[in-house]
Amino acid sequence: MSAIEFDVGIIGGGPAGSATAAYLAKAGLKCVVFESELFPRPHVGESLVPSSTRVFKELGLLDQMDQAGFPRKYGAGWTSSEKAPIYDMGWEGLEADCHADVRFEEREQAGVDRNYTYHVDRGKFDLLLLQHAHQLGAKVYEGVRVKGVDFSEPSKPRINFSIGHQEVGTSVRMVVDASGRRTVLGNQLGLKIKDPIFNQCALHTWFEGYDRTALARNGSQKEFIFIHFLPVTNTWVWQIPITETITSIGVVTQKKYFAKSKEDREQFFWNCISSRPELLAGLKSAEQIRPLKEESDYSYAMKQICGDNFVLVGDAARFVDPIFSTGVSIALNSARFASTNIIQAAEKGVFNRSSFATFETTMQRGIKNWYDFISVYYRLNVLFTAFVQNPKYRLDVLKLLQGDVYDEEQPEVLNVMKKIVTEVEQNENHLWHRYLGDLTASAFQPAF
Repeated sequence: MSAIEFDVGIIGGGPAGSATAAYLAKAGLKCVVFESELFPRPHVGESLVPSSTRVFKELGLLDQMDQAGFPRKYGAGWTSSEKAPIYDMGWEGLEADCHADVRFEEREQAGVDRNYTYHVDRGKFDLLLLQHAHQLGAKVYEGVRVKGVDFSEPSKPRINFSIGHQEVGTSVRMVVDASGRRTVLGNQLGLKIKDPIFNQCALHTWFEGYDRTALARNGSQKEFIFIHFLPVTNTWVWQIPITETITSIGVVTQKKYFAKSKEDREQFFWNCISSRPELLAGLKSAEQIRPLKEESDYSYAMKQICGDNFVLVGDAARFVDPIFSTGVSIALNSARFASTNIIQAAEKGVFNRSSFATFETTMQRGIKNWYDFISVYYRLNVLFTAFVQNPKYRLDVLKLLQGDVYDEEQPEVLNVMKKIVTEVEQNENHLWHRYLGDLTASAFQPAF
């Protein structure tokens, strides 16, 4: 096909690609989605943050989300096996507890009209979103793997893919790479940079019949997401409701601890779980219903996330450690911001890099804030729980946890956190010095 067939070609039909397609189709642009897999397909990343609600509202998807029966997520909790000693920061000797939690309703959030978000079965959720994009007018091809993009004609990129044994292509006005961790354009254009700090891996599975209140304060937290700190360096467990009776459990650790053989990885998973006896007892009483699956090559960045006739969204643009369930939220919000610029570019008929400047600036600002927040968290876990409990900073932390990270260049709460981390690092006699983690010891140096 030599003529331009579509305004926008989208590589990947996950949340970033589907949301982008939905926004563009809703605006009347002719777009096509090429998805390499056949939906539904299982996928990691099952818990959302409240900023996702804005996207669902704008795309007219909220009713379908409720009708799908996804568990409602009203808040989040963090547990550890020991309390940190009291450190007087002018907070009347507040101590970092072994349990911290927040409810999203504590802070009013512009554009979000409910006090919950969702936990999702990604197979079901991703299919719902892709079908919605199709219903709005996007052309969708599943089981079609994109080989690359030919930019030799700057105003007419050609997306090359195969159907059966035949190599074919489609010409478009611009390309959106939403290929996830395949990072099609990031690899093709030499944009991808490995994150020098985060080198994490995850082992995860589903359990039927696990008592989700085992480490909660009370039964009202049954539908919370929980992060359980482990007494293993820089290692933690996620606990995410999938249905009324099914729970996703994942162990995240540094790659250097990651066992090579399948049998050793299985043993490592259970060794980590056994470091929290209450968690072990609960899971041993439940039934594991999926094989253990691994995820690696977690964190990376790109030299740029847009250029002439292309933008990168979701995991194709950046992936950061999943400690705060940011993956799907970043995907949806990047689709939201990118689509605004793409629609404006289409109206002007100009698709050069400067057309996507607002998208690029907004995403870089938001990702940096996420990155700094996660880095502080890994460097000094007890600081995070202390800030969550402190009325002066609680809502500022909650704002970040809700996913509102894009509007400020440097939230003041992060500046205060960094300052305290520096004080703890420089004073070996500090009560919290022994709690410093080594993973992000150099995280606040320029990484890229």
